Amino acid sequence: MTFKEAILAGIPSDLPPKRVLDPKANHAPKRKDLLSSEEKKLAVRNALRYFPKAWHQELAAEFYEELQQFGRIYMYRFKPEYAMYARPIDEYPAQCSQAAGLMLMIQNNLDPQVAQHPDELITYGGNGAVFQNWAQYLLTMQYLAQMTEDQTLHMYSGHPMGLFPSSADAPRVVVTNGMMIPNYSKADDWERYNALGVTQYGQMTAGSFMYIGPQGIVHGTTITVMNAFRKLLPQSETPAGKIFLTAGLGGMSGAQPKAGNIAGCITICAEVNPNAAHKRKDQGWVDELFEDIEALIKRTRDAQQNNEVVSLAYIGNVVEVWERFASENIKIHLGSDQTSLHNPWAGGYYPVGLSFEEANKMMRDSPEQFKEKVQESLRRHAAAINTHTAKGTYFFDYGNAFLLEASRAGADVLAEDQNGFKYPSYVQDILGPMCFDYGFGPFRWVCTSGKSEDLRLTDAIAASVLKEIKAEAPEEIQQQMQDNITWIEEAESNRLVVGSQARILYADAEGRQKIALAFNEAIKQGKLCAPVVLGRDHHDVSGTDSPYRETSNIYDGSRFTADMAIHNVIGDSFRGATWVSIHNGGGVGWGEVINGGFGMLLDGSENANAQIKNMLFFDVNNGIARRNWARNPEARFAIEREMKRTPNLKVTLPYLVDDELLNTLN
Repeated sequence: MTFKEAILAGIPSDLPPKRVLDPKANHAPKRKDLLSSEEKKLAVRNALRYFPKAWHQELAAEFYEELQQFGRIYMYRFKPEYAMYARPIDEYPAQCSQAAGLMLMIQNNLDPQVAQHPDELITYGGNGAVFQNWAQYLLTMQYLAQMTEDQTLHMYSGHPMGLFPSSADAPRVVVTNGMMIPNYSKADDWERYNALGVTQYGQMTAGSFMYIGPQGIVHGTTITVMNAFRKLLPQSETPAGKIFLTAGLGGMSGAQPKAGNIAGCITICAEVNPNAAHKRKDQGWVDELFEDIEALIKRTRDAQQNNEVVSLAYIGNVVEVWERFASENIKIHLGSDQTSLHNPWAGGYYPVGLSFEEANKMMRDSPEQFKEKVQESLRRHAAAINTHTAKGTYFFDYGNAFLLEASRAGADVLAEDQNGFKYPSYVQDILGPMCFDYGFGPFRWVCTSGKSEDLRLTDAIAASVLKEIKAEAPEEIQQQMQDNITWIEEAESNRLVVGSQARILYADAEGRQKIALAFNEAIKQGKLCAPVVLGRDHHDVSGTDSPYRETSNIYDGSRFTADMAIHNVIGDSFRGATWVSIHNGGGVGWGEVINGGFGMLLDGSENANAQIKNMLFFDVNNGIARRNWARNPEARFAIEREMKRTPNLKVTLPYLVDDELLNTLN
């Protein structure tokens, strides 16, 4: 079959041969075995409903074997033979351009250059899946090829429930992932119901098809590291020769060395998986690799002495680095961690003292012993960090649930009053007050032509728009504007593209609208060769309710509520989004966060202009309004400024209460 014929066929009419897995591929670790024998039969029954009965006898044994061996039924046999990558939009068989844009984004999320475990349909974070199995992928692509502008595809945790009549103004796709009844949203519930084939963990941008490779987090990490150094260093001092120590090179965490290079420091990033480390080196995301800690120490001293800007990856455990740097009296200026601790028992965090292979075997064969090892490692990890912070290291939690899981392990990370952690979340100290409260967040786009010259033109358009806005912007957001102008002007030279021709920058509602309108005009005039897909990370102003990350700087008691994310995705859906998604889990873990996202295809039409003005405005200002109601002063400034510019916007403002009055109530 040709590529288009294979897409249109969906589930093949002839049973394909059993697939032999590539042992060199980066496969997902085996998941927990929590199902009873009867539940395993139910999981196989659930999997077989995708296929004609004549195939059931052969597939039943095979799917049961997959379940026993991997803890999940991935249906490897049905993985397509064609190459998986984001093709130019006109190469997809589709009845409408919106559907073709979605197909492009799905394939980009599963591109082996982008995805962490592509054979298991996992994009990043160890368990962030686009689909649960390959049958879901085949059916979804077939539905998208058939879809008209009067239909909407509804997707239940990777499963395409079907095409339903709607309208041209409705979203083309509505996605939910992991939306469990609250009392069934603990970590082991995900293991059980995902194994049954009835739900999935979509992470933040995997299950909503908006992942653009590690570039998606490079910019946020760059902003975080730059501003952390600004908090730490005198104004006259640069980060050159100063150390940022962290961990993780798989998935999104692979962005850290690149961000450190852009911020201008020495980045040392430990990674236990040699494949992940070598992949980032081959992609140009890390400068040098070390397997010997003595060689790493010597290279670090040289880099410090010469005030270098360089990224060094250590293939080993980061706890060893924290401890050895303490004994060697090597000063760490900034410290963090970006291992996937939202998934601590299934490959998200590897304990010190075990090799990568030993850990994978133990998590499969002795899960309780593995859990003990992880918690022991976290206690040791935290103790080493405490040694450095006592000497002046600035440590921040990078929203990966490090402090949360360390506290659950009994590590010394709680504040003296036991009410919260002794170290801040990066959102509390940096991104919340400096970006999110002002409306700045990770706006992104994909040039569906697949042409680098289109991406180059969008970079130039975005830079021009931001400079015009900065000329009239208030002093409060001048730094944010300049950081993003510098970012976009240097983006191409920083070689950020992996997979699709995509870009990201932090912008507020005004910036997002004006950039998008300029893109749409360039498409209309033929300056851009094809439509542009807009989106954002869910890690944004409005998209996510996450008490330990995105909303960790909400202090009115509402950080454990999820109204904002729900309103965000509903509001976007009737204001012009091409697709919307809402997820349980993402970044900090299953049951710990609700996050929503969108995608919008710009095609040069007047209708797209109206959708830009309406949807992008709400998508940002919904979150600013909530942050204002939480009494965040930066958000109060931003929403009052927006109401002056937009007479049709009326937002409830809080009355502030004097502390002295409340102190009399004791």
